Amino acid sequence: MRKLNFGIASVAEQRARSLAIAAGTRQRAEHEPNVWFPSATAALRVLSDENMALLRFIREEQPESVSQLAQAMGKQAPNVSRSLHTMELFGLIRLVKRGRTVKPEALADHVSLDFA
Repeated sequence: MRKLNFGIASVAEQRARSLAIAAGTRQRAEHEPNVWFPSATAALRVLSDENMALLRFIREEQPESVSQLAQAMGKQAPNVSRSLHTMELFGLIRLVKRGRTVKPEALADHVSLDFA
């Protein structure tokens, strides 16, 4: 498990930061976020209370499938699946295919959000 640091910065700020790092004129600080959102609204979509509850349940209960997770959380499987795919894009979880079953696995045990 790992700690994920999320940050909020405009696309222009993110681009300038990336270009400076690529050019070697700036180094990424250890505490600096490793995933950036362009707005608080975008961050809150991914880091919503519902998604954090899913992450917590996955980490603590280790469900064997998305269906099992959805049932335990009292949610519809397609809605949970959509949330999990978004969470996977941002490194919060991994979806492991085992035959016809997809098992969610937590990758983060700590999430922080920094405002730039």
